[in-house]
Amino acid sequence: MTTDCVIRIAGESGEGIVLAGEIVTLALSRSGFNIFTFRTYPAEVRGGPSLFQMRTSAGCLHSQGDSVDILVSLNDEARDGNLKDLKEGCLLIWDGTSEKQWNSPTDKGILSFPIPITEIVSKKVGVYRCKNMAAIGALCNVTNIDYFIMESVIKEKTSKKGSHVLEKNLLAFKLGFDYAETHKTKPVSYHLSPIGKSEKLVLSGNEALALGALMSGCRFYAAYPITPATDLMEWLALELPRVGGAVIQAEDEMSALGMVLGASFAGQKAFTATSGPGLSLMAELIGMASMAEIPSVIVDVQRGGPSTGMPTKTEQSDLNLALYGTHGDASRIVLAPTNVEDCFFQIINAFNLSEKYQVPVIVLSDQSLGHRKESMRRPVMTDIKEGKRLRPGVDEIMDYRRYSLISGGVSPIAIPGENEEYYVAQGLEHDEYGSPCYDPENHLRMTAKRFRKLQNISGDITLFEKYGKQDASIGIIGWGSTEGAVREAFERLDAEGYGVEVFYPKVLNPLPDKEMRNFLENKKTILVPEINYTGQFAMLLRGKYLTQVTSTNYLRWNSIYRKGNLQQNQRVM
Repeated sequence: MTTDCVIRIAGESGEGIVLAGEIVTLALSRSGFNIFTFRTYPAEVRGGPSLFQMRTSAGCLHSQGDSVDILVSLNDEARDGNLKDLKEGCLLIWDGTSEKQWNSPTDKGILSFPIPITEIVSKKVGVYRCKNMAAIGALCNVTNIDYFIMESVIKEKTSKKGSHVLEKNLLAFKLGFDYAETHKTKPVSYHLSPIGKSEKLVLSGNEALALGALMSGCRFYAAYPITPATDLMEWLALELPRVGGAVIQAEDEMSALGMVLGASFAGQKAFTATSGPGLSLMAELIGMASMAEIPSVIVDVQRGGPSTGMPTKTEQSDLNLALYGTHGDASRIVLAPTNVEDCFFQIINAFNLSEKYQVPVIVLSDQSLGHRKESMRRPVMTDIKEGKRLRPGVDEIMDYRRYSLISGGVSPIAIPGENEEYYVAQGLEHDEYGSPCYDPENHLRMTAKRFRKLQNISGDITLFEKYGKQDASIGIIGWGSTEGAVREAFERLDAEGYGVEVFYPKVLNPLPDKEMRNFLENKKTILVPEINYTGQFAMLLRGKYLTQVTSTNYLRWNSIYRKGNLQQNQRVM
């Protein structure tokens, strides 16, 4: 019996693929399994291919897996289009009958299990849109997922749509389950019956970011809807008002960040979330936040680009924009969480760093990380520390210099209205009092002040994650959501006796310079996996450390097939 299993539900947008996947995911989580999901869907309203994939195991999971063990297909196109990803000897549950012949074009030894899903829901349920429930009913039966746990999750997910809808969904689920029970002929090697009660949370990356922001003391969120970041707004719109907070849907991304800066200026922790096109529009106001030294947090859930690009596909191509995307020399901190649990803690770090150092902090997530769900440990709330702003003392208020040139670069920030003093926060270069000043020497001093703050963050956050053999000649350096796949690859290489060391910085600006140089010192080969075409992180490393690195750019959203073989872009930089 094996519990490490990849299940993919595929069909057409509008057939309830994501709902079906989320129901199975929750049921397996409540049965004691760890979960790692992936989903993709079309950007167009008119529909297109959609899939939801979940990997489940009793052990830890770091990636979505290499291939599919069980494919549940709701139409012929989804069945045939996903054959290339199936594992040898996999199980295929598809919409058909034993009389409807289908000859697999592959030699993978597929165990085919046709189920007349459309016929069941059309004739016995009377609602065609219940196909997804009949399909997961069959899946529940052949893999021994607990029937009553699945049933309770269906009730939880669909009861708000009314008793009639709930009744039809439960009927379709039962009919699919019963059909599989009476027609299955061969045993399946995947048994997903409950293994215990799970104490873990199951969250998406976007949900973890929103929850972490809430726990950080954030009480204001402004944003413009944009895929794949809109989930944060939807979650916070329900939760923030319950704790006295507010969510505002702005008319565009520039207005959203402007509102965040206004709220922060008034003393409130605030943030916004967007994707690449929105981050481009925010560039001028990021510079404003840097110049005026206003704490602010910006989440970028990256998608394929440029321009409108591919809203529902993942990419790591906003790195250069996050690091350099303003005119002039504008200081900022850039963080990159590696998994769902890390999203929760890195957004807390983002708020704490922003408040302490009075800089904009950009958190780089992506579509894959934002939408996938993972099992994560319940955080210990008492361990969460809230960062506080440095406030002026009584003696400082008497002659308040908002931008005083103190050694650490962080000058006390007052909250307008709390005392007799005030200051002007503006985009013009200014003197210590905040008054406009265009003197070159003053500009040099103030720029140095704003960047001096970035030198001191190492004691406030875990800057990197490192594992493997320290004397290894091969090193892997990456960032963000690729860490899980790299970790799993490392574990396989390590088991086979290969010497490899892995380094994943959590802070991309400023980079953990000392630790990075120590890592690079004895390496003969450096691999840099990232999901972009130009090798943006590899170029950063090459330019900063003058070392040769091999960029391995996996364009997962648009793999290049040549003569049937998957190719990847590799270049030495």
